[in-house]
Amino acid sequence: MTDDYLSRIGNLIRDARKHRGWTQAQLADVLNTSQSAVNRIEKGHQNLTLEMLARIGEALDSEIVSLGGGPVHLRVAGGRQLSGSIDVKSSKNAGVALLCASLLNKGRTTLRKVARIEEVNRLLEVLNSIGVRTTWLNDAGDLEIVPPDRLDLAAMDAEAARRTRSIIMFLGPLLHREDTFQLPYAGGCDLGTRTVEPHMAALRPFGLDVKATGGEYHAVVNRAVAPGKPIVLTERGDTVTENALMAAARYDGVTVIRNASSNYMVQDLCFYLDLLGVKIDGIGTTTLTVHGKAEIDVDVDYAPSEDPIEAMSLLTAAIVTGSEITIRRAPIEFLEIELALLEEMGLDYSRSDEYLAENGRTRLVDLTTRPSRLHAPIDKIHPMPFPGLNIDNLPFFAVIAATATGQTLIHDWVYENRAIYLTDLNKLGGRVKLLDPHRVMVEGPTHFSGAEIMCPPALRPAVVTLIAMMAAKGTSVLRSVYVINRGYEDLATRLNSLGAQIETFRDI
Repeated sequence: MTDDYLSRIGNLIRDARKHRGWTQAQLADVLNTSQSAVNRIEKGHQNLTLEMLARIGEALDSEIVSLGGGPVHLRVAGGRQLSGSIDVKSSKNAGVALLCASLLNKGRTTLRKVARIEEVNRLLEVLNSIGVRTTWLNDAGDLEIVPPDRLDLAAMDAEAARRTRSIIMFLGPLLHREDTFQLPYAGGCDLGTRTVEPHMAALRPFGLDVKATGGEYHAVVNRAVAPGKPIVLTERGDTVTENALMAAARYDGVTVIRNASSNYMVQDLCFYLDLLGVKIDGIGTTTLTVHGKAEIDVDVDYAPSEDPIEAMSLLTAAIVTGSEITIRRAPIEFLEIELALLEEMGLDYSRSDEYLAENGRTRLVDLTTRPSRLHAPIDKIHPMPFPGLNIDNLPFFAVIAATATGQTLIHDWVYENRAIYLTDLNKLGGRVKLLDPHRVMVEGPTHFSGAEIMCPPALRPAVVTLIAMMAAKGTSVLRSVYVINRGYEDLATRLNSLGAQIETFRDI
């Protein structure tokens, strides 16, 4: 192996180790080698056999260093304007929540236009392994889910479960089906330490006790315990609210959940539970009153609403490339703050009249962007729980701010280290200064130029990097893009339909 390849492989191993949250000493212990040897490997100073690469890949549970088909990369020919129209696909976060919620129902659930993304694929692997029958009905993404009378949790595909954070949302449904059960630790994006304690606090009133040992959550349910007062969530988290909702759905009584998230995926879950016969008061507010049912056995058909984060991704691509495109079926209720801020920065766009999504509840519009000269906002940009600026949309403002005139302070207070990944824009010519793990100062305007970059291990910063490459002069390479495929279906192909030039490839 050349020194260049050894260095690149070393960087891949280091990133995969950090993604897992391990020290060099911990990896060395698993590989039965020394910490100094791991240090040499990560610096590219150690020759590697195929056997050692395979062992490292297995230890880190990482496609980055696996030997199979190899990781997928993107080659981007930048500097192209986009044109045309594109539909927003259904919500990734709603889709995974509904897959988990289908375990509440003994009957058949049919979900319409589910995004075929890696996060969904991993959940389907888990569901199939425990006896749930899932069937893709057509090319449109309609999915049928039929649970068995008895789940075979001992046969759970642990590898698939560890590659998704969504597995944590099995706790709410399973506590009604099992007295004791185990779940592998949740994986997913590398966004710092995200404690599961808020989930535990939300589910203890239903008798759930969880201990984390040996790489698994060990759950025991005390059927004598039931909510005796409103459940107050200490964190207004989306998945925490969803877990509490799913636990309350099959509790034979009334549960009040306070400080609940009212975000888009939570509303979709509420609409689905309503079809199951679970009455919920306060949808769209921070206080939910759930009238649960001990038994749910109905055949239901539900269409999750469109994804506001994908809509923001497409909007950002149009802004950064100075393009006029139409983004159809954008869920306006969950984009209004973002659009108001962009108007303040000088964005020229128009929107259609509102119409309803297929679920009959969510309000949609078509947005048409026009090339605009943006300036930095007066105040900092920071996220807030809905109806504030969406936490997942915040990273897109880093690359938007890079094209605007002036300095923009971006404060990502939610995650310990996601803001760090935004400094990858500097490799493309950006001027992004990291002030601390939560804040970056972005100075624009930027004339992006092509570069080769390892894909950040967090979904939204990864897409931000890809969008900057689309605006960059010359050719760029984004390596190991599995994380993008976790949250977006055929993103490169769909952007190409608007005039981008993005090629998918693997190393030989």
